[in-house]
Amino acid sequence: MERIERIHALHRILSAARYPVTVQRLQDELECSRATVYRDLAYLRDSLMAPLVGNGEAGFRYDHSENDRFELPGLWLSSEELHSLLAAQQLLMRSGGGVLSNALAPLQHRIEKLLDEHAGGRRIPVERVRVVPHRTRRLDEHAFRNVATAVLDRKQLTFEYRARSTDETTRRTVSPQRLTHYRDNWYLDAWDNDREALRSFSVDRIGNARVGESAARDLPEDELNQHLASSYGIFSGTPKGWATIVFSAKAARWVADEHWHSQQQGRFLADGRYELKVPYSAGRELLMDVMHYGADAEIIEPPVLREQARALLSLALGNYER
Repeated sequence: MERIERIHALHRILSAARYPVTVQRLQDELECSRATVYRDLAYLRDSLMAPLVGNGEAGFRYDHSENDRFELPGLWLSSEELHSLLAAQQLLMRSGGGVLSNALAPLQHRIEKLLDEHAGGRRIPVERVRVVPHRTRRLDEHAFRNVATAVLDRKQLTFEYRARSTDETTRRTVSPQRLTHYRDNWYLDAWDNDREALRSFSVDRIGNARVGESAARDLPEDELNQHLASSYGIFSGTPKGWATIVFSAKAARWVADEHWHSQQQGRFLADGRYELKVPYSAGRELLMDVMHYGADAEIIEPPVLREQARALLSLALGNYER
């Protein structure tokens, strides 16, 4: 048992005890030596200012006449919790394209200090938590911070947006709803004031972002989910229908464990293939994901989506016939 866990367990035992607790009982419950029990008691009393009274013969207890209820100060987590928090911090920092590194550095230092203090001074090999970003996009740190501030402070946001499809730049004033991390990239879900509609904006295409003074318009969570999360992909919209895709028996071993959509329906066919059904609105992103599996995937329905896939594959094949 790590020291931080013993201190936490020691505090729990003493808080619950109505009578003095013997050193032998503490040894048994903490699974440590007599000397370790005395060191932990001394740390609890001298460093954490616990109202500890008693001795080795009569046992130890909290003197509740001094404090109504003593609680451990600061952040107290088990070693497993600290390790998990450190790993999550590394994941967030590295998957944010570096834009969060400066903001999260104090958190990392604090976590590492806690581990050093309570895990026997062992060095934590952070480099063994490996995060490999995939197709991330470069973010403007100033724009990202302003977008995040507007979302959390519930303020309207004004920015220039350069659409990737047309490369056209427009000025937008929006009421931010949610900041979404999707496939290693960040998106802003917002109510567009001029267009009077919900829109999703790729944060890497946002420039000259300014947080306004006016309060953002808040939309109900159900309405956001209905419009932004009911169909396949990040730019989903209201579902227009369901797509049925059949994967080969080889690909089925991967697809059966994948999460494509919250409402997806999947089943193994008699020949080992896997049938997946997902709601969709715009087929562009769904087509890209299906084509990722190449000959191991086939769109069955609807016919219009199947035809779009056939046309894209024909165009791709044409690139290799020259």
